[in-house]
Amino acid sequence: MYTSFAEIKSALSQGSTVVEITQAYLARIEEKKHLNAFLEVFETSALEQASKVDVKIKAGKAGRLAGMVVGLKDNMAYKGHKVSASSKILENFESIYSATVVERLIAEDAIIIGRLNCDEFAMGSSNENSAFGNVLNPVNEKTVPGGSSGGSAAAVAANLCTMALGSDTGGSIRQPASFTGTIGFKPTYGRVSRYGLLAYASSFDQIGPFTNTVEDAALTLEVIAGKDEYDSTMLQEGSESFTQVFDENKKLKIAFITDCIENNGIDPEVKARTLEVIEQLKAAGHDVEGVDFPFLEAMVPTYYVLTTAEASSNLSRYDGVHYGYQSPTAQGVEETYKKSRSEGFGEEVQRRIMLGTFVLSHGYYDAYYTKGQKVRRVIQDRTNAILKDYDFVIMPTTPAPAFEFGANADDPITMYLQDIFTVQANLAGNPAISLPLGKHSNGLPFGIQVMGAHFKERDLLSFSDYMLKACN
Repeated sequence: MYTSFAEIKSALSQGSTVVEITQAYLARIEEKKHLNAFLEVFETSALEQASKVDVKIKAGKAGRLAGMVVGLKDNMAYKGHKVSASSKILENFESIYSATVVERLIAEDAIIIGRLNCDEFAMGSSNENSAFGNVLNPVNEKTVPGGSSGGSAAAVAANLCTMALGSDTGGSIRQPASFTGTIGFKPTYGRVSRYGLLAYASSFDQIGPFTNTVEDAALTLEVIAGKDEYDSTMLQEGSESFTQVFDENKKLKIAFITDCIENNGIDPEVKARTLEVIEQLKAAGHDVEGVDFPFLEAMVPTYYVLTTAEASSNLSRYDGVHYGYQSPTAQGVEETYKKSRSEGFGEEVQRRIMLGTFVLSHGYYDAYYTKGQKVRRVIQDRTNAILKDYDFVIMPTTPAPAFEFGANADDPITMYLQDIFTVQANLAGNPAISLPLGKHSNGLPFGIQVMGAHFKERDLLSFSDYMLKACN
């Protein structure tokens, strides 16, 4: 099976067709359907697109992604196809337009093969919150694949697609990448258009790729990044090249956050491997130093105060009146709202909407939401200060490898703390990547995370490629 776009291009150069490659992926998806990674496979439209791309290849007019088979997290719009955010409230809803990222992938002749399971409205760290069942981790099917983009991570790890798009609000790309042994990349906030992404928390959400190679992540970013008139929060500049060979003669100054390494909740093997990577970088001649970040314990509470507030606002549109699920037993406007939402939304989404409504309510707004915004600024300022003195920051992606299904189901706080090392990049808006550099004695993979300065994706990606070679 193909594990990278380079392998697909090699197969095409040796006479394979895009239709044959797509059929191979479809057969693989059918073989692995028990993983529940895909909510829907777009077999008909994928094969039609593949046939068109084959014609373009023969004519010498194919795009840069000709033959790349892509899965979409089920919170990205694709015209004429269903999108539900893995929620009953949007079950069977068909999009009337495509997200900017989807349009750009198709314009470069990528094949969209299906929509991928996720935590409902991207709220979760285990993919146990989907209205359509759990996604199994292909590395160990007794364990969670991480969340919220668990279906995207599982699909790439199981070679069900070449690349999958996910969305990252507080680690929802990097954490499942860590759990499944894949590469998960979150660009700088404002680098990639959010138009057509079903919003969870608009000032945090960012679309990014899951891949098996850094090269594929860089190529994907080149295609999906760049100004978009439909997203006013974006950097309004054109896309650029993110593919760059790392200069191994260049010696970098790298920080690691001591508060992460010394955190009481970190698995001893994750800590040991992180320290080992630090020593490997030092041995290669890089200057690696520990820095203090005294806001670690404040980050998860700040993140949940602000993101739930935004979710409360964003999800108010799902009311049983405009579109989506409407309770069949409701009578009158008020009962329609109450019943449609209580029947259509899952428990975790309801919890976060209620929490967000509370922190925005009269009498609590200043105590929670306003204070949360002030703390966010402090976190961003400290992060920027570190990255003025250092090229990159490295830390574990997650405190531990993947856990078994149900292990944290009754403890939302423990589940929320899965994001303790990933939320910083979202609070501060920085690009960050999880690299599959760790393997636990229990056989499960885990990631090492690298964070860079705003809009320095090219440097971050080239260094990540170097790290995978130097630290493996």
